[in-house]
Amino acid sequence: MLTTVVGSYPAKIQKPESIKEKFKASLGSYDPFRPALEQAVEDQVNAGIDLISDGQIRGNMLEIFAESIPGMYVEDHKPFINGKITPLSYSICASDIKNTLNTAKKISSEFKTDLDLFDGDNFQENFKGIKGIITGPTTLTLSSMIEGFYNKDKKEEVVMDLAWVLKKESEYLENAGAAVIQIDEPFLSTGMADLKVARKAVEIISRNLKVPLAMHVCGNLNEIWEELLKFKVDILDCEFAGQPKNLQILENTNLRGKKIGLGCVDNKTNKVESKEQVAEILNKGIECIGKDNIIADPDCGMRMRSREAAFSKLKVMVETVKWLS
Repeated sequence: MLTTVVGSYPAKIQKPESIKEKFKASLGSYDPFRPALEQAVEDQVNAGIDLISDGQIRGNMLEIFAESIPGMYVEDHKPFINGKITPLSYSICASDIKNTLNTAKKISSEFKTDLDLFDGDNFQENFKGIKGIITGPTTLTLSSMIEGFYNKDKKEEVVMDLAWVLKKESEYLENAGAAVIQIDEPFLSTGMADLKVARKAVEIISRNLKVPLAMHVCGNLNEIWEELLKFKVDILDCEFAGQPKNLQILENTNLRGKKIGLGCVDNKTNKVESKEQVAEILNKGIECIGKDNIIADPDCGMRMRSREAAFSKLKVMVETVKWLS
């Protein structure tokens, strides 16, 4: 059973301290986020996580993309759409994927890019890789204020235009060394999203990708589970620790060839679970869909947790997976 993270990790932005760093800052070449990225990677690798992320250290899942995509801007941490959304000629996150891979390799030689995650229909054992993460087009659209160009009452065009932008970004991430691409779509469980439009957008992103595609959806999924299973993704990642009723939807379900990212630690509290608590959730999942169909991870991103709590939660999750194996 592989272990992964949903994405974000506690980040502490570091001001330049050494003479070299201050000199770089004077030239405009110092990256204050780089130490936070290295810290996030170090913690994930040392906790024993198989599929790690860059920690999404440059901001929240909306701002990272909205502040760079043509036709969008961010003000007071709120994304706005004021023009035609068009693809970028550069990647938003590829450089962080490369830095994540290089940092991970320095800590553990197991992290590589020349392996396929899937070996037939199953995961390779002891696979170590990087997950590239994009915020989904539906979530970006429904989180943004539409000020111009698009009709506020017809959001499908916005979702589709964003899908083409994010498709290109996913290709950049794949080429940078990502072993998996994950689309974050928390808005799919809110009742606000048009699931058919969302599915069409994900199909656009999935085209011609060589690596597995995952989609993260948190919240209560009872009303939308069957629709989610229709999405063209390889891995469906969901919240189960904080939403225990979601475990019921796994009973007698046809996964349609998908693997399930089983959220088994709660990201909403600093309280660290025991191995027994994590094992209880994982065992229920195993009873329903089998160990081979599960990837263990937290319910959602861990940005709001303390670094100590985040690391401890990841560590107990890894230890529990090894215990169950």
